Formats: sequence, structure tokens, C-alpha cells
Amino acid sequence: MSRPPTPKGPLAGLRVLDVATVFAGPFTAALLGDLGATVLKVEMPGTGDPLRSLGPFHEDTSLTWAASARNKRSVTLDLRTPRGQEVLLKLVAEHDVLVQNFRPGTLGRWGIPMERLRQANPDLIAVHVSGFGQDGPLAPKAGFGTPATAYSGFAHISGYPDRPPVLPSISLVDYLAGMYGAIGALAALYQLKVAGGEPDDVDVALYESMFRMLEVVVAEYDILGQVRERTGNELAASSPAGIYETRDGQWMVIVTSTERTFARLARAIDREDMLTDSRYSTNRERLARRDEVNEILSAWTRRHTRDEVAARLDEHAVPASAVYTVADIFADEHYAARDMLVSVEHPELGDMRLPGVVPKFERHPGEVRTAGPRLGEHTDAVLRDLGYSTEDLAELRAAGVI
Repeated sequence: MSRPPTPKGPLAGLRVLDVATVFAGPFTAALLGDLGATVLKVEMPGTGDPLRSLGPFHEDTSLTWAASARNKRSVTLDLRTPRGQEVLLKLVAEHDVLVQNFRPGTLGRWGIPMERLRQANPDLIAVHVSGFGQDGPLAPKAGFGTPATAYSGFAHISGYPDRPPVLPSISLVDYLAGMYGAIGALAALYQLKVAGGEPDDVDVALYESMFRMLEVVVAEYDILGQVRERTGNELAASSPAGIYETRDGQWMVIVTSTERTFARLARAIDREDMLTDSRYSTNRERLARRDEVNEILSAWTRRHTRDEVAARLDEHAVPASAVYTVADIFADEHYAARDMLVSVEHPELGDMRLPGVVPKFERHPGEVRTAGPRLGEHTDAVLRDLGYSTEDLAELRAAGVI
């Protein structure tokens, strides 16, 4: 078995142990891996991470797993068994960051609470991702992305006023929580390595990751007593701002968040009269006549193709974009220029493209080195590095530990 490529990037040398499952916690580890950390994924023998069973599939290969588990090595290990825990503690001793998203208290019930893990590695940074946090009355509650999105308040303001609330078509809250987990890990590492502080536990709740974005919604209710409602594709704070159909049946997003950008839009659509018309000259007036303003803009976009609308708005520096499909993205020269579609080799899928690394670094760029690994692909190599012999591996495998 060949060794994976040596990581490079701003986090090269950092070692992350990922014992989490599905999306949020594993995304924390994947982000750190993109930036150069070495990530070791621990999975249950036989079944692995449930993410492996999620479609879409190419024959028997989960594209979700192949794309999401990038830059990771896989070992199988039953953490519920004493011998599995023995191996885990040896791994913990060699890693800087642990990421887990079991329900609060689960690791303790299995016999591996944080106290025991820190005995193995006193400087361990632990990122705990859960639906509702590590404490509070809902801490024991099972937590998944869609209920967390509902509980956060985000679902209530998503969709159209006369229709039910709408959930995102991807697990947005899991990705947000994963980002906060990565931020928390890096902040804890700074405190430990640079500021001379103590190793810390990072507590990320799914619902809080989404709720954090609703700061104006909170202020609106607190100060004005108003409950934000659904506004469809429009922004509640500015007009015009929405999605508009073009003559060729395509869609454009057009936003004017400032008076300056509205002035540019008015000139672009040959309606400079709106700048001196008291009904439209300020954002407050336009918000009061939102439907009327939208119809003026829609009438203009419906007379032109998507490309014509885009060119005209770009000419006048109006913030706008065509609504892209993934096929549009694959053909787009800017995505290509920014290395936002990168190719990696997969043993079953061959060459596959994945989203590039975010953020970009000028001197120490991250990279996508590998797609999601086969289940237990690196178990033998990793355990041999820990000192386990061929006989030990056979015994552990026969006992179902690995």
C-alpha cells in the first residue's frame, strides 16, 4: 500500500483524529485537512461511517463519501471495546486535535471520557459537535441538521409568505457547524501553543451555528417587537433584491444594497427618472413599493437574454449574477482560474473533480490530495506504526476490534 501524499499548507504538521460521523464533525476535520493537517478517520469495523451509505452512487461507490471524506486516511476501530479503546488512547497520544460528534456523554458511557483521553495526551484539543450543545436541557436530545435548522429560527424565515417554511437543499447547518468547529480548533490551538494557555474543549451546537447568522432578526424582535417572516427570494432590508427571469427563460440575481448601487441599476435599465422620483429615490420608499419596483425590473429583464442582462449590469457595476447550474460552473473560466474545481484520483471512480480549497493562501496554499478512502484502507499501516505486529492485527481483526 502506497503512502498518501505528504500534506502541505499552513497547517502542515498538525495531526487531527476524526472519530465523528456523517457531516458536521467530519467537515471540521476535512477543512483542517484542506489546509495541510494530517487527518485520520476512525470508523466502525464492517459498516464504517454512515455517510458511506448515502447516495448518489456510481455502482457501489457513494459519491457523497468520495467527495466529503477528502484528505483523510481510514482506520477501523470499535471504540466500545476495551481493546479498541487501548488503540484509541495510543492514537490520541499522537494527535493534536480530536473531533467527535457523538451525543453528549456517549464517550463517557463507553468508558473513554475526556479525563481518560487527556491522561493519554494532556495537550489534546477536543472539538465536540452536537445538535444542542454539551449542556442545557436539550443536550441529551438527538440532533440532526434539519431539526436544528428548524430550531434555529432559520427555517421560519425561508420560503414564500403564503407557503410552508423551506429547508436548504443541502445540509447547510452541518457545514456551518463544521466551519465553527475548525475556527474553534484553531483558536484553542493558538491559546495553547502561542498564548501559553491550557488545552481546551470546543463546544459547537448545530442550531447555534445557524442562529448566529440571525443577528438582525434578533435585534428586530428585541427592539421593534417584530417577528421576521418569509420574503421569498427577496432581501428584507433592501429593494430591489431578488431573482428575475430573462427572455430566454434563465434567471438573474440582482441586488442593490446601497443607494449608489441602485443609481447604477437605474442607469443600466434606462430608468434614471427613478432617481428623482420620490416614490423610488430612497431604499425606504422602494421597500414600501417592493412589488411595483420588482415589476419594473422584471419587465426589463424579460426583454433581454441572460447574457445581455449580465453584460449590461456588469457594464454599470451592478451586483448581479446568473443563477448557475453545476454544469455552468464546470464550464466557467473564473472557477477554473481560481482552481475551484480540482482533480483527484479515486480507485473506483477514476479521475474525479471536487471543490477547491477555501480560503486561498499566497505562500502556503492548501490542497486536495485524495478523495474519500476505502473503509479501513490504512488500518494496518497505522497500527504497525503504533507497534502492533502482524499477529496482533490478525487477533484484533478476529475479535472484531478492527
